[in-house]
Order: sequence, then C-alpha cells, then structure tokens
Amino acid sequence: MPAKSRFTRLDAFTKTVEDARVRTTSGGIVTITSLLVIFWLVWGEWADYRRVVVRPELVVDKGRGEKMEIHMNITFPRMPCELLTLDVMDVSGEIQSGVQHGVKKVRLAPVSEGSHAIETRALDLHPEDAGHLDPEYCGECYGAPPPANGRKAGCCNTCDEVRDAYASISWSFGRGEGVEQCEREHYAEHLDAQRKEGCRIEGGIRVNKVIGNFHVAPGKSFSNGNMHVHDLENYFKDEGDHSFTHIIHSLRFGPQLPDSVIERMATRSAASGAGAWTNHHINPLDGTGQTTNEKAYNFMYFIKVVSTAYLPLGWEKQPSVPSKTDDIFGVGIEAGYKGSIETHQYSVTSHQRSLQGGSDEQGGHKERIHARGGIPGVFFSYDISPMKVINREARSKTFSGFLVGICAVIGGTLTVAAAVDRALYEGAQRVKKLHQG
Repeated sequence: MPAKSRFTRLDAFTKTVEDARVRTTSGGIVTITSLLVIFWLVWGEWADYRRVVVRPELVVDKGRGEKMEIHMNITFPRMPCELLTLDVMDVSGEIQSGVQHGVKKVRLAPVSEGSHAIETRALDLHPEDAGHLDPEYCGECYGAPPPANGRKAGCCNTCDEVRDAYASISWSFGRGEGVEQCEREHYAEHLDAQRKEGCRIEGGIRVNKVIGNFHVAPGKSFSNGNMHVHDLENYFKDEGDHSFTHIIHSLRFGPQLPDSVIERMATRSAASGAGAWTNHHINPLDGTGQTTNEKAYNFMYFIKVVSTAYLPLGWEKQPSVPSKTDDIFGVGIEAGYKGSIETHQYSVTSHQRSLQGGSDEQGGHKERIHARGGIPGVFFSYDISPMKVINREARSKTFSGFLVGICAVIGGTLTVAAAVDRALYEGAQRVKKLHQG
C-alpha cells in the first residue's frame, strides 16, 4: 500500500467537498461572534500570564549571629530630656546603658505652647562641658571610684562623670548640690529650666538578634547585683507634672521598605487575594500612643519580631548592589534598589499598670490585682520568632500554562460556536418545513 494511502486512512479530520457546504447568515454571525469571543479570552489569558502576584512562604530562619536595627521616633510631651535615659539589654548578657550613639533627644516646648522643637542634641547632653578646663585639671569623684569611660583616667571632670561614678556603686546622686562640676555646668538650673518641657527620642540602635528589651525611663541607670535600676530621686522629687504619656510616631525593626516597594506589594498582594499590604502590616505601633496622669506608672509592649524577606520578580538575576551602611542606622535601602530586601515585621500586645499596685478597677477589671513596685517608664520587650516570612513575586501562570489556555480558549469557543450554529440551522430548517407543510 502506498505511503500516502496509509496516512489517508489515519486522517481524523475528514473534509467535505465545497458543493456540499451550506453557508447561512446565522453562521456568519456566529463566526464573527466566536472570533470576538476568542480575541477577548486570548487577551485575558495574556493579561493573566503577565500578572505578577506575591506568594508568602513560611520557612525556618537559619540565620546565626546576626544584628538587628531598631529605629524609633517617640515623643514624651511631659518628660524633660534631662531626665530620660535609654537602655538596651538582651539575654546574651549585653547591656547598653545610657545609649549615646545613633539616637538624638529633641527638646520640646511645653504642651501649652504647642510642643514645638527647641533643640536637637545627641544623648550625651554635655559633650563639651570639660573642653575649656586646664589640661592638668583632675576633678574629684567625691568618694566614688572614677568611671572607666572618663575623659581623663582617675578623674571626674564633668557632672556626667560624677553621676557615672555614683551610679557604678549604686549611690543616689540628686541635683548635684555641693558637686563642683555640676555647679559649674549649672546642672540643677538645667533641670529647673526643662521642668515643663517634653522630649522626643529619635534615631536607631543596633542590637543582637536575640531576645531582649529596651526601655526609656527616668534617671541614671546602673546595675545593682543582678538588678537593673534607675536613680529616681530627681524624677519623684521634681515639682513638675511629669508622666510617661507618649506617642509612638514610628517603631520598626530593620530597614524601612521604600514606598515604591510597599505600593507594589499592596497591588500584587491584592491581585493574589492576600489583601492589601501597607506599612501598618509591618509596623503596627506606628501612630499609636498611651496617656497617664500618674508619675509612678509604666507601659510595657511585648513584641514578637518575625524576619521578613521581599524577593522581587527576577531578583536572582539582578547584579549585586552594595548596601549603604553607616554606624548609626545600619543598612539602608534606596527606592531604586532591585535586589532582595531583608527587614522585619512584628506583632505586639501591650500592658500598663500603676506602680502603686492594687485593683485595676479604673481599667474595668475589678478582679485584676496589680503588683506593687517597679520602674516608671516605657518598656519594649521583644522576642525573635524562629520562622521567617518570604514574600516572593511570581508569575501567576507559566508559559506552558499560557499555551494550554490559548488552545482551550480556541478549541472550546469553536466547539460551542459549531453547536450553536448547528442548532440555529436545524431550527431554521424545521420552521421552514412547518411553513411548507
């Protein structure tokens, strides 16, 4: 049998001769309609293929020995900067008392005057107080051992160095009466001048990526055995109407995501059905605050930090872009950065209590009894989750899936169109026979 005849017997697409074909007006309308439908559905398949969605993944965080940046901007409208101290500590045993690098204090006018900024200085409030002294000058430490971080070994040349010396052996310092260095620097006058002022703490600190806490509390901090305590004498004896009412303008762990990334994630998360994504998903404390009229009152925030990565489409093919790093704010991200982005998001619960103890009837919980004692202030206790969230951009459909969809669109539409055309033709023929009969 010739080869041609073998293939002819296998032909599944039999043809009819031209004379046996019948063309109708309804068939032409169905053909045009089916072509329009095919074009519309093919365009939808193409748009679906080009659509990028964000697919969240949950994996075990295998990073070790990492550092984490904490960025804050917190206003205390009824606490003067002279009384505030920022301390950081973690379970590894590292303690950063009286943090002085990377964070600034902004003096604020009293609330009655609008709380506008008066002055911005680093946390070391008296950096040049001893600069004009005789090089041979060696200030007395008044019975306390000289601080190890003093500008001149064995001496206390500034009021802050005398305060550090007192703190090292857990002595209360007070207003510095009778201390020559403090009288020279007008330490007591500074306290009086700032009595009605507020303070804003802004900047960033770098910590170990382990369980820890940081807090803002009044007075000089020091360690007494295994306890971390503050010198609260000036805070409680001051006649000012002080309290730890505060507003958290921003608090984030890790670098800030650029607005372009947030906008893209919001659009693509919504497209994938995961809901819109905003900065509030990452930093839920932004724009929040707490109020109290008591001096002996503290606020505690318990934070669960989750490492988060954002992987744009094709990020692995992008050339490595050097990150900008500085000693204060750590790693920063520019808006045009195209590589993977590592940051953190967190969840938070809060608690507040009076240090006087007693029933929480004012808070609506008669059955709750608060413990007595503690340190007034605002405390942030953070825990690191062992899991990591990866937000990965991906095509919603592969190219092979796109081709399959095109074939299904064309085949399905033509099949349905043929059935409709056949039904119309048969119906027209029946109606014609009925009229003829």
